[in-house]
Amino acid sequence: MPQPGYKQFCPVAMAAEILCTRWTMVLLRELLAGSSRFNDLRRGVPKMSPTLLAQRLRDLEQAGVVSKNPVKTQKNVFEYKLTDAGEDLRPLVIAMGTWGQRWVESQQSLRNLDPSLLMWDMRRNLNPSPLPNQRVVVQFLYGELPKSKQDWWLVVEPDGEVDLCWSEPGFEVDLYISTDLKTMTAIWMGLQTVQDSRDSIKFSGSKNLQGSMQTWLGLSPFAVEKKRVS
Repeated sequence: MPQPGYKQFCPVAMAAEILCTRWTMVLLRELLAGSSRFNDLRRGVPKMSPTLLAQRLRDLEQAGVVSKNPVKTQKNVFEYKLTDAGEDLRPLVIAMGTWGQRWVESQQSLRNLDPSLLMWDMRRNLNPSPLPNQRVVVQFLYGELPKSKQDWWLVVEPDGEVDLCWSEPGFEVDLYISTDLKTMTAIWMGLQTVQDSRDSIKFSGSKNLQGSMQTWLGLSPFAVEKKRVS
């Protein structure tokens, strides 16, 4: 059954009918970040069911925010692209993220820990420029998590392409990083630096990679915003 609307002609109310359903703004964040295929979108919203994801994509397509396009080289594979109307939402999504970074209390944010989302975001925001011009493999170990969620690998190729692996990629590891998920999430959010967190991180491997971690580590695009609440 269709969701009841606000029954107001106000543009805010009409936009809210499209954008304020559960998961919609988070899905738009993923689309604006560059994810376009269903499985990549799922990795950015790991707690969203595939059924609901498909429904929200249909809703956005019907609203003219997203277009669904077949991939010519792959049968039954589609890409979801933002239309002009969808791209026009970029400042709104950025403003919401900026507000959340500034005004949502830090400890409240750090109660919502998710290793899959954290590593996916680190993967797509990683800066390969400070890294040597060769394949670089970094293994993260979150020892307090269940065994299936403890180990993650970032593989950075010489051309700058970054892959995220949750099983052994088969390459020699250049740097091992052992820490807890809360510490790494706080670093990613810009709430503390690698240097601030030295007591909570154990390194093994390349000293150069250790020393430059703050420069190559993929941080949240909102990490530059300073908290305005404690």
